[in-house]
Amino acid sequence: MKIKYLHTMVRVRDIALSKWFYCDLLGLNEIRRHENEKGQFTLIFLAAPEQEDVAIELTYNWNSEESYSEGRNFGHLAFEVENIYEVCQKLQNEGIIINRPPREGRMAFIRSPDQISIELLQKGSPLEIKEPWKSMKNIGFW
Repeated sequence: MKIKYLHTMVRVRDIALSKWFYCDLLGLNEIRRHENEKGQFTLIFLAAPEQEDVAIELTYNWNSEESYSEGRNFGHLAFEVENIYEVCQKLQNEGIIINRPPREGRMAFIRSPDQISIELLQKGSPLEIKEPWKSMKNIGFW
C-alpha cells in the first residue's frame, strides 16, 4: 500500500486573524483558495516556503454560528524552525502566549487564534539553554 500525506484541516472563525497568525507570524504562504457559494464555505491552503506539497487547509464556514471546541483528539500541528528562541520571542512580542516554553532549546507549544495546538521544534540540535526560556513555567495546556 502506498500513501501520501495531503493536508491537515482546521476550522477557523476569522480568516483575517488566522492568516495573520499562520502567514504573518509563522511564515506560511497561501498556495490556493476555493470559495464554494453553494456550500457556503471557503478553503484556504497554506504551506511553508518550498513545501507546497504539505499543506494546512483552513476551513471557514460562512454562516456558521457553531462554536468550535478544542478537540484534544486532534493533537497538534508541528513546524520546524531555524531558531526557536527568536520565533518564540517574535510570537510573544505579538501577544501570543507561549504555553510550553522552549526550556531545553528544542521544543515549544503555542495555540492558534482558534485554539489549535502548535508544536515548534528547533531544526537540528537543540540550542544552548538560556534565560528567560529556561525558567519559564507552562501556561495553560496545549
